[in-house]
Amino acid sequence: MNKYYGIYVSLIAGLSTMLGYFSIYIKGDKDNIISKSLSFAGGVMITLSLIDLIPTSIKNFNMNSGIVNSIIYVILFFLIGYFLCNFISNKINNSDELYNAGMISMIGIILHNIPEGIATYILSTIDLKLGILLSIAIIFHNIPEGVSISIPIYYSTNNKKKAFLYTFISSISEPFGALISMIFLYKYINNEIIGILFSIISGLMFYIGYNKMIIISREYSNKLIYSLYGSIFILIIEIILKI
Repeated sequence: MNKYYGIYVSLIAGLSTMLGYFSIYIKGDKDNIISKSLSFAGGVMITLSLIDLIPTSIKNFNMNSGIVNSIIYVILFFLIGYFLCNFISNKINNSDELYNAGMISMIGIILHNIPEGIATYILSTIDLKLGILLSIAIIFHNIPEGVSISIPIYYSTNNKKKAFLYTFISSISEPFGALISMIFLYKYINNEIIGILFSIISGLMFYIGYNKMIIISREYSNKLIYSLYGSIFILIIEIILKI
């Protein structure tokens, strides 16, 4: 198998985040757009954490540990990720809550995309078909993640270039993860490391989804129903890809 296939697949998956950037061109009431977008993205992140990242972590730990130990490890690293994100959020010193939401979302998604790129690269080099299926799932996840960066950054700064730049940085973190996997990590990645990474990321995503997306969306307009829409969207994607 060509070792570059994984790079190509992760590049396509990562750049799909940029599709979320175009949400800033949606016309309408500012508060309404912010509330709906953040609420939807929050539902996506929380559901992704609960039904995808956590089960994947348990599955990887369980290959070498019992199910009880696997669950304990996942809870531990989930909490590490959750409170790490809280710590990072508190260190971002800006009085604009919406801007803070965009920044912490960007940081969290970068930390999420790097191990996701590693996983995409490894799977694509082993079985290209499975790698492509994984990338399709990632594409549908990444679009609302792009929204979660571009909308708060744009509406807090009124700067389209900054919203584009921050979303782009997040998008290229996925092929960057694939690249470092190809150069350094491919031979050393094992089930425990994947379990640890995805457990920590699940905590990060849950924190961002609830504390930085849903909570802030309520300050602009009470559109929490869109969190449910985001959850349903991810559930449908997961079901389709498993058929």
